[in-house]
Amino acid sequence: MLPSLLAILALYLFVAMNYAVATPPWQAPDEPAHYNVIRQLAETGAYPLIEGGDWDQAYLEQLKAARFAPNLLARLNAVQFEDHQPPLYYLLLTPVYNVFGGNLVALRSASAVIGLFVVLAAFAVAGCAMPGRPAVALGTAALVAFIPQHVHILASVNNDALAWALVGWILWASLIHAAGGRFPAWVLGLLVGLALLTKTTGYLMAGVALLAVVIRPSPHGMRGRLTAVSVYLAVALGIGGVWWLRNVSVYGFPDFLGLAAHDRVVVGQLRTAELIAEIGADTYLKTAFETAITSFIGQFGWMALPIQTWALVIYGAVAGLGLIGAASLRALRHSTPRSWLLMGVTGGLALLMLVYYNTQFVQFQGRYVYPLLIPLAALVCAGLDAIRQQLPVVKRIPVLLPAALCAFAGLDLWLLTRVLVPNLTP
Repeated sequence: MLPSLLAILALYLFVAMNYAVATPPWQAPDEPAHYNVIRQLAETGAYPLIEGGDWDQAYLEQLKAARFAPNLLARLNAVQFEDHQPPLYYLLLTPVYNVFGGNLVALRSASAVIGLFVVLAAFAVAGCAMPGRPAVALGTAALVAFIPQHVHILASVNNDALAWALVGWILWASLIHAAGGRFPAWVLGLLVGLALLTKTTGYLMAGVALLAVVIRPSPHGMRGRLTAVSVYLAVALGIGGVWWLRNVSVYGFPDFLGLAAHDRVVVGQLRTAELIAEIGADTYLKTAFETAITSFIGQFGWMALPIQTWALVIYGAVAGLGLIGAASLRALRHSTPRSWLLMGVTGGLALLMLVYYNTQFVQFQGRYVYPLLIPLAALVCAGLDAIRQQLPVVKRIPVLLPAALCAFAGLDLWLLTRVLVPNLTP
């Protein structure tokens, strides 16, 4: 199994590095703003504050319309609307910035390497949830690795890469902890604390890990559970609280996340109420659903370039077939209920977060629900493998599932060279 896993990781890294090198500069969501957080850290040694002037709607629209043409980049350093973000990702990449002189491809490549840990987490989570089914674990890793939008974001300068990696490893540690395994509550607290220092996307895992602590079998009954919960919360909140106290000191109470300061700065960003008033609730919901589904699979650049319909159909058919198999062939019969409870809660919270993001601003991006990607991929692969076991021709070829899903790497490269680069290069 190890050679197969290493092959998937190597193939992922090859594809991701191609995206890091070939994607035109700044043609990934919010990339200049994330880059500028790192730049300010490297140049000043101090963490930036979000403030007036960090968001210029007219300039951003001009940049996007011109595909970030070089003659328009003189003021790119002023694009700083991510200055409110938690610091961990940017602190990790600042040394890369210093060593390579701020080279964009070097920073993208570092993010792509962080993405390796997302793929590894997918393998680990599926293997823990469904022990004895290595084909499902390998298939889950491959499916997570080669979704086009996922690769596109992982190979860009964006703190999503670290956030998704921590989401995956918190889920894995939670599965083990809930089953009575070797990870104590303080380890979960440590991982969640790191997520609190990375991005609000990962905050949902605080609830998942807490649930794992609560449902873990305890020989000491309720008293033991309360002790474990207290330890978990003390460690997680102790780590995250350092950042929150800093935010309160600079933005004022109760803005411990800096989001109120962000909302005051992003004048002109399209708001949900405005769009509903313009197009109506029915059209709004239809647009939101279609855009979220499309961009979950592939909508490159700043949401400007959806991939071809036939590619969406392929991914949709694979997912649909897997879900049918999971529902009808008892594909989960050898897994533990606790595992799927935790994975289901992860998915449900991710969907709720997407709804929450859209209560104020129009945020239809499917990547916002990527915390559910590993549980969803595991479910799909369990169903696909169950179908394989019903087919005499391939019943004894378990490696067929991950091998077939690795074919998506070729589609990723085709989309990069034939769709993304030609249509987003100035």
